[in-house]
Amino acid sequence: MPRIAKSVAGSGNVFADLGFANAHEMMAKSELVRHINKIIEQRGLTQVEAAELLGVNQPKVSALKRGRLTDFSIDRLMRFLVALGQEIDISVHPASRAGLRVAEVMATDEHG
Repeated sequence: MPRIAKSVAGSGNVFADLGFANAHEMMAKSELVRHINKIIEQRGLTQVEAAELLGVNQPKVSALKRGRLTDFSIDRLMRFLVALGQEIDISVHPASRAGLRVAEVMATDEHG
């Protein structure tokens, strides 16, 4: 008789689902890296050009492209976003579950 696979709903944080102790930090880093890589791609920058903008060498940009989270602190990733012309907003408020969250705000037309 065929075996039926069970599925389990995820928590929304793959790192927590995999049992990482620092899951909230890893998720926040992952989201910051996703934003950095998206901007680099949208601008059509080479890894060398991106490295120059970020003040790092090309292998560091390659690590970002591969999602190497342990190579970078949240602070450093935020500095990269600022170097790419992004504004960082940090808000602190009570939540049902403590943790870090990165949200993307869509650019708006100031004249519209």
